Amino acid sequence: MQQNDNDRQIRFTRRAAILAGGQAMLFGALTGRLYYLQVLEADRYKLLAEENRINVRLIQPRRGRIVDRFGVQLADNQQSYRVLLTAEQTSNVDDTLAAIAPIIGLDFATIDQIRDDIGRQRNFVPVAIAEFLSWEEVAQIEVNAPDLPGISIDVGDRRFYPQVSEAAHILGYVARVGPEDLTGDPLLETPGFRIGRAGIERSYDESLRGRAGSRQLEVNASGRVVREIGRTESEKGRDLVLSLDMALQSLAGEKLGEESGAVVVMDIHSGEVLTLASAPSFDPNKFAEGLSTSDWAALSGDERAPMRNKAIAGEFSPGSTFKLAVALAGLEEGVIHPDTSFVCPGYKELGNRRFHCWRRGGHGRVDLNQAIAQSCDVYFYELAERLGIDRMAETAERLGLGREFDLDIPGERPGLVPTRAWKRAVIGERWVGGEDLVSGIGQGFLLTTPLQLAVMTARVANGGKAVVPRLIAAADVHLPERLPDADPRTPIDILNRSDVPRDAISGGGAQAPSLGFDPRYLAAVRRGMETVIASPRGTAYRSRIGVPDMEMAGKTGTVQVRRITQAERDTRVLRNDELPWRLRDHALFVGYGPVDNPKYAISVVIEHGGGGSTAAAPVARDVMELTLRRDQARSADPVREG
Repeated sequence: MQQNDNDRQIRFTRRAAILAGGQAMLFGALTGRLYYLQVLEADRYKLLAEENRINVRLIQPRRGRIVDRFGVQLADNQQSYRVLLTAEQTSNVDDTLAAIAPIIGLDFATIDQIRDDIGRQRNFVPVAIAEFLSWEEVAQIEVNAPDLPGISIDVGDRRFYPQVSEAAHILGYVARVGPEDLTGDPLLETPGFRIGRAGIERSYDESLRGRAGSRQLEVNASGRVVREIGRTESEKGRDLVLSLDMALQSLAGEKLGEESGAVVVMDIHSGEVLTLASAPSFDPNKFAEGLSTSDWAALSGDERAPMRNKAIAGEFSPGSTFKLAVALAGLEEGVIHPDTSFVCPGYKELGNRRFHCWRRGGHGRVDLNQAIAQSCDVYFYELAERLGIDRMAETAERLGLGREFDLDIPGERPGLVPTRAWKRAVIGERWVGGEDLVSGIGQGFLLTTPLQLAVMTARVANGGKAVVPRLIAAADVHLPERLPDADPRTPIDILNRSDVPRDAISGGGAQAPSLGFDPRYLAAVRRGMETVIASPRGTAYRSRIGVPDMEMAGKTGTVQVRRITQAERDTRVLRNDELPWRLRDHALFVGYGPVDNPKYAISVVIEHGGGGSTAAAPVARDVMELTLRRDQARSADPVREG
């Protein structure tokens, strides 16, 4: 019996010791945890507590402006009004929405979306129910304020394009941030923030958008703002100065009118692009505000493709403008010399196929100068047959065809300069002789952009220098807060103002390297281009500029987009105005001026516009004349030094 009592006592003592040890361990762990939280992690939890009390909200920066070379504003920021609704300040949200709907034009779908937005927010958090209000709408809301409980007006910025559609393809537009754009930058997550979606706005988005500021707000336990306790101002985005001259840009757009096409003007020495017009155009302000479904359907369904920048992305056969490259190739390769002549009976036969000249009765015997001036197809059939596509392609590429120039605008296309190897690799067929002939007059597989045609012309006019086009005259400059009102037709350079850095507009840059062409051969091609306009038999004689020291040289081009049957040739070839728009010829013109001292090159392409001499050359004449007049005005009143 005594033994049993001793065993029970030992077991009880052992269990009590184990229990006491366990309690000691738990108490020690708890003490250690409290020490860890209250001593070692004190700073961290203090910060977390502060973050619960202090709310940091970002301040959106003002987007940088974009101006042309004379300070004409192309993209700016405009004061914008939006309507906010705070649910806790109205006894009935539905009644408030019903009252304001007719004032700002809310439809049922929008009202349902607003209700959903309000349901996801706390009652004291304002919800935007409309943006970009006119001053008249704001005034109406203020007048009816007693009947609109919970409604308030918020003032902010919106992106604004004063020139509307004249430079839309260059500038692009801004639009709301999408899920695919979120990269961890908290600025992109702020309500209503917009980023560049196309053009310069997209290429220079990070520079233009600036840096966000912040507001430090004290909030209570429920998240309501008590007071602002600190602020760091945002940093405005950097400004951009483009090489564009909006007077020329506007005139080019006016001359193109409702046609589909492009005009490019560039300085043949510096490469600065003065005009990069594409038509038809669009209103980028609608994208900034939010394009409606019907507006987008109208733009995307238009057969003349208003959203495509045809100056850099429109790929067209160069037609007879390509004869400049063929002529230079023939001279450089020794296949012809300037006095070489061929007889044009109106066609050339190759095998059992006949290749026609545009002039039905032919041009008779013509030399190079006359062949360029009168755009004789047979002369260039003969020359192309002797050269072959590979030698023509080599010269064309040296002149800038078939390549991209990284002009700071997304979407540039390379065109195509075919070769024998290209056709075998891509199409899987061998090159045939007839393809040399059609390439010799700029058709067949050849594709070029208006920008490339301007570069080709500039390199011929500047003595064979490898000039490269550029559109940004100065990036990351700070222009004055308020620019003076600028008349885009008044040639006053932005550098005339002392409040703008002198390097805001570049002075031409380094001399471009030589392409290695013989100056005598370049001169022979230029003489042909002069005769195109100066001679009564030249294809652009009626588009000459009748002002001393403003003479222009050039080359017309007309590109067939349909095959003319022999039956039609035997009866009567239909005129362009008798054909549907899509079956009409493309009209082209390239040129430079002034003749005696070339400074500027121009290219004009009018899609399905008809003949180059009747449709494209007159546009080039008017734009080049204004270009030269403005150049003369600047020369008479040069930029002040110092």
